Parts: sequence; C-alpha cells; structure tokens
Amino acid sequence: MEPPSVGAFLVNMNYTEFLEYIFKRYSGNVKLGLERIVGVLHDMGNPQDRLSGIHIGGTNGKGSACAASEALALQHGLHTGLNTSPHLIDYCERFRINGANLHFEQILELFHRYEDIFSKWDASFFEITTALAFQLFADRRIDYTIMEVGLGGRLDATNLFLPKVSVITTIGLDHVKTLGDSLEKIAFEKAGIIKAGVPVVLGRIDPSPCQVILDRAAELNAPVYVMDRDFQVKDIVNSPQGVMFSYEFEDFRLDGLRSNLLGRHQAANLSVALTAWLLYCKEAALIPDPDKVRTALQNIHWMGRMQLLSTTPTVIVDGAHNLHGMESLAHNLRELFPARKLRFAVSILADKDYEQMLKTLCPLAETFYISKNESERAAEIEVQADVVKACGIKFKTTPTVREAYQLALQDSGPEDVIIGAGSLYTVAEVIQAAGPQ
Repeated sequence: MEPPSVGAFLVNMNYTEFLEYIFKRYSGNVKLGLERIVGVLHDMGNPQDRLSGIHIGGTNGKGSACAASEALALQHGLHTGLNTSPHLIDYCERFRINGANLHFEQILELFHRYEDIFSKWDASFFEITTALAFQLFADRRIDYTIMEVGLGGRLDATNLFLPKVSVITTIGLDHVKTLGDSLEKIAFEKAGIIKAGVPVVLGRIDPSPCQVILDRAAELNAPVYVMDRDFQVKDIVNSPQGVMFSYEFEDFRLDGLRSNLLGRHQAANLSVALTAWLLYCKEAALIPDPDKVRTALQNIHWMGRMQLLSTTPTVIVDGAHNLHGMESLAHNLRELFPARKLRFAVSILADKDYEQMLKTLCPLAETFYISKNESERAAEIEVQADVVKACGIKFKTTPTVREAYQLALQDSGPEDVIIGAGSLYTVAEVIQAAGPQ
C-alpha cells in the first residue's frame, strides 16, 4: 500500500501535529520585507482588500488596545475579526470572530486550501498566520477588522491592510537588533503603518520619536490625533477591581469610565482605543453610544495583561517583556498593593534587558522564584539569580515555571500576592499551572 500523501496528512493531522509541521516547515523562513506576503496575498485574491477596520502598532499596549477595540465594536453590534500575536496558550487565540477563538479544524481547512501558495512563496510562519487571518475575515464578511502589528510596522506582514484608522500606542526600546537602537529609529519603523490620508491616533510618546511619526504623517497627509493634545484621559483611579478614568475628545466626554482591565497604564491604552473607535465611527457613518461605550470597557477579554487569576492568595500575571513594560508593572504594583508581600515567579528571555527588568522589581519583592520558561530564548536561571542576589533579595530556583509558581503558592499566606511575569511564555505557563479560571 502506498503511504498517504502530504495533502492527506495535512487534512487529518491534529492540533499538535499541525503546529509542529508549520513551525518546522516555515518558522525558519523569517526575512524582513514585504515581497513574499505581497505574492502570497496576490495569489489568494488579495482578501485584505475586502476588509475595513483599524491597524494597531506600538511597543507596548497594542494588544490591550486591540481587545478594547473589539469590545467597543461588538457592543455596537458589529461583526468583528481580531488578529493578534503571539498566542499565549493556543494558536487559535490569534483568530477571534465576534470575541470567540476560531476552532482549530477551521484553521486547518483554510491552511490546507492555501498550502501550495505558502510553499510557492516560501512564506514565514507569521506571514502564513496573517494571510489566514485576512482570508478568514474576508470569507466571514467581517464588518470591523482589528489587525495587531507583529513586529515594527513598515515591513510587517499586516501592513498590506488598508485601515480606516491607524494607531501607535507607545514607543520603547525593544527588538533593537531588528528595529534599531534608538527610539527615533524604532518610531520610523512603527510609523511605516501610516497610510495616505488615513487618520492616526498616538498614545503617550516622547517628543523626539513622536516628531518622527508626525513628520511621516505630514508627508502622507494623514490627520494625527495625539494623547494630551487632542484627547485627554484624567481622574485615573487604579484598584484591584480595575481602572477608572474620565475621557474627552472633541465634543465626546465621559466621566467615571470603568474597565475590568487592571493597571493605571490601561487608562491610556483604552483612551487610544476609544479615540480610534470614534474616528472609525466618523469614517463609517456610525453613531457611538455612550452607554455602550461604558458597557464595552467593562467587558474586555484579554488574557495575560495584569490578569487576576486568584484572590486567596492574590495571583496576577502580566506579559511585561521589556523594560518599559516592567516599569509600568512595578508602578501599578506599588499603587495596588502598597503593604503586601510580593512574590515574583519570573523567567525572562535572554535577548531582553533582563538585568534592568529584574532590578526594577527588586525593591518590591519579598522573594523571587526563578525558573526557565519553555522558550528556546529563555535566559539561564543562574544569570537571573545573580542579578537578584546582587540586589540582596531572597530567591529560590526551580527548573520550570510550573514548579516556581507552585513553590510560590506553597510559601504564600492568604494576604500575599504572587506575580507571574517576565515573558508571555512565562505568563502562559503560570496560567496553565493555575488551572481553569
């Protein structure tokens, strides 16, 4: 009997086999440039041209802004498609339709349909994922597409999308080997998502990199709306139940907005998302409803970003994976838990500034539980421990994140706080160790 064909194998593979196949077959194909994704999408019939919505980039906060944008659109009755990366636990998280993850079987069928095109162009894992999202949303006739930039912007596969509104949340030092070693160089890459005549919303960005973005927008005649200049967020109240704030943009003002997202920084992310939504409504001739806005912001679904997993003891996971994000996490923890013992289950990637990230947390820590997450890029336990030891903070080490979390849980009293942080890989492993929520 002849062995089954590759096509038959693809049709019948399970979730684990599928991920192993596409990682092995395509993950080594990463190259900067848009030539391949242009070719892939052309051969697929350019599904991105049938989509309308927003494109969100930035160093930190873009995922939260995406999730808030989805909630706002859903509450206003739109049919939504959300594409984000990376996933925490399940690849299907990258494709959300009306707030729910797509079923694996549907992704597999779509991949099988276009496998020959992906092979022809030697597409990367991310290019394939982006193309699948475009095709999926076009097939479903999505009203409102939300695309999160993967890396940078100018040369990112998502940049073939022509949105109604573009968003850049923040600019910080991250992926410096790819994007550049200064805020201005990174801002140039992020500004690459700006399209001619398409409105741009900017979060809080330092003056010099902000000017890079403003200059690019001026070249393309794209209107720009800047936080603290064109729209305001104020009266921020941060609590373990979520963040509360007031918002104002042109003649739209809402006081006492509440969100289920934790952290003072989320007020800025949410105001950026809300401004983009109001601009989209103008472009699409929709009427924003203040009551629906209030409801939407209290029902945002976003895992792993200041996410509360438990209250006895308090367990929080946060995907801060660079120095800017870790500084925000530290600020929020000081504000939320000023007199509580904080235990950190951490594992940071070796290509990040793990020394400064750990030093940022040291003044807050009762004990560190240091491990090595499952990423091939994870920093060694010993080098992380050396940083904490030099700061004079107690620490324990375990081989895995799961064991680190379980040890922290064992050491904690009901009033203690456990924080899983350092990487999205770490967050995912803590969530899995904590079990069903």
